[in-house]
Amino acid sequence: MKKILLLTLFLIHVSGFAQVHWMTMTQALAAQKKEPKKIIIDFYADWCAPCKEMDKFTFNHPEIAKIINEKFYAVKFESDGNETLSFAGHTFTNSDYKGKKSKNGLHQFSKYMNINMIPTMVFLDEKTDPITSLSGFLNAKEVEPYFSMIASDEYKTIKSRNEWEGYQKKFKSKIKD
Repeated sequence: MKKILLLTLFLIHVSGFAQVHWMTMTQALAAQKKEPKKIIIDFYADWCAPCKEMDKFTFNHPEIAKIINEKFYAVKFESDGNETLSFAGHTFTNSDYKGKKSKNGLHQFSKYMNINMIPTMVFLDEKTDPITSLSGFLNAKEVEPYFSMIASDEYKTIKSRNEWEGYQKKFKSKIKD
């Protein structure tokens, strides 16, 4: 019986099954106080087809899930949801929330983080200061250099478009086409 269980777990691991360990922003902020890490916030909406595609093909890619789980606190934030959130000395709500089955206005936290479209990922450093954001659908191969650069703090040394292009040329992807 143990052999079957171990074999099943091994096959799941080898088959590329991966899952990001998502949390709320409140949970990420509490975890960060105990062990500082960068935070990635995935701003999404239930009705957003590209958001669902990113969940399925980008965030669940084994290499992307691995780097997120090892180097970041991963937050899912519903951009038009009804969560009450305390962040940076402010309390954010969504006074335009009408319910799950309605189209809702943008949450105050989404506005505060300058979310103009979804999906958008926002990266925060260990002090919750913004690093950068990425908007629109991006596949695993497209986000990998950004995640690696931010996780390793290399973003701090890149000051120009030429330096970014040089970084991209040197970057060795772990994702097979």
